[in-house]
Amino acid sequence: MEQYVVPQFIEVEAKIIGPISARQFIEIMIGLGASYLWFRLFLSPFLFIPAIFLTLSITGMLAFAKVNSQTMHYFLLNLLQTIKRPRLKLWFRLPYHEPVEKVTEQEVEYVNKGPLTESRLASVSLMVDTGGIYSSDDYRPAGVKVSAAADAPLPDQAPLPGVPLSTGGDNSGGMNFGRKL
Repeated sequence: MEQYVVPQFIEVEAKIIGPISARQFIEIMIGLGASYLWFRLFLSPFLFIPAIFLTLSITGMLAFAKVNSQTMHYFLLNLLQTIKRPRLKLWFRLPYHEPVEKVTEQEVEYVNKGPLTESRLASVSLMVDTGGIYSSDDYRPAGVKVSAAADAPLPDQAPLPGVPLSTGGDNSGGMNFGRKL
């Protein structure tokens, strides 16, 4: 099994001049260049000395200061991002009250439909069992003879599939169970 060198301390910046990293060196050079610019722009020492002091202070803080083990420029970027878009989102629900209408009590009339007869119960049971496809009008008990005129469908309606129209003499319900006709 091969062994590999795992890099450690990857968050430590590479040092180029003593304890100063490349980022710190560039930031110091920018600060010194800005200070030289203040020196050339302001002829009076009362104006360029405070400007140089302020510029070098900010540059030194950005180059060397750390807050919670973060460099100052990362800290300032995170601070600006937090001010711009805070992560903690609070929702203050505003109370909303719908207008309430008073409801007056009304008298309810109860209609007594009467007891359910045995034939009506069988009809309802057939409708429930078949999912409403067949009703008691379509159902003909075995042994009841019906005339051919009653079996014929009405002109505007087709017969239901699977419902025998005549009982026939063979007690098969008019269905062919594998026999040749």
